[in-house]
Amino acid sequence: MTETATRPHPASTTPTNTLFTGFLLYKRAESWFHDQAADWAAADTEVANLVSGAEEGVTLRGAYTVLGLHPDVDLMLWVVAPNLDQVQRFAIAFDKTAIGRNLRLVEAYHGMASGSVYDSSHSPAFLRGEDPKRYLSVYPFNKTPEWFQLPYPERRQLMVEHGEMGREYPSVLTNTVSSFGIADQDWIVALEDDDPATLIRMVQKLREAKVREWTSVDTPIYLGERKDLAAVLQDLHG
Repeated sequence: MTETATRPHPASTTPTNTLFTGFLLYKRAESWFHDQAADWAAADTEVANLVSGAEEGVTLRGAYTVLGLHPDVDLMLWVVAPNLDQVQRFAIAFDKTAIGRNLRLVEAYHGMASGSVYDSSHSPAFLRGEDPKRYLSVYPFNKTPEWFQLPYPERRQLMVEHGEMGREYPSVLTNTVSSFGIADQDWIVALEDDDPATLIRMVQKLREAKVREWTSVDTPIYLGERKDLAAVLQDLHG
């Protein structure tokens, strides 16, 4: 397993492959604060070894500090792999570490990434090989049953309009993955940018899109700051 490295990317086209992704959100358990004998340095090394030694094809796109940004979550891990079972095996292995045993899994968003059914030029940024950014905003997303009953050309036109509005904010990386049939939500939306103010402005602008009429769920929203894994773990230790 590797952490995503920063590197230049050539212009890319819509990928035909798929990847599975997992957003794992954790809160420190009471045991975290009461285990005075814990060897946190060794525990951090154990997690680092898990990340670096996991099976081929599994990537930690980012580790995020959520402390101070949401009352229910302290840590977020974003894992990407060719198959869902690889994401699950990583979560199981993490749960068995000393760090994992002192965390409580608050939420686990899983989905499959592929090209858009409405716009062939649009696909999740991480699937195109784009480098991650400093901040990540992630949330579940559902549309109303009436949306799926609209004729496809009408849905496509509404989504094209939505996409054009989003292109006014080119620095924002959008990552929408499908969870149909495997989770409560239909999609997971993950937005990345180095400046949270840009995320605010873009999402506020998109509220004006007509397609908003068919949105039924788009909360809770979790915001995290991406850091080196060691720095994120140090934040947890305080």
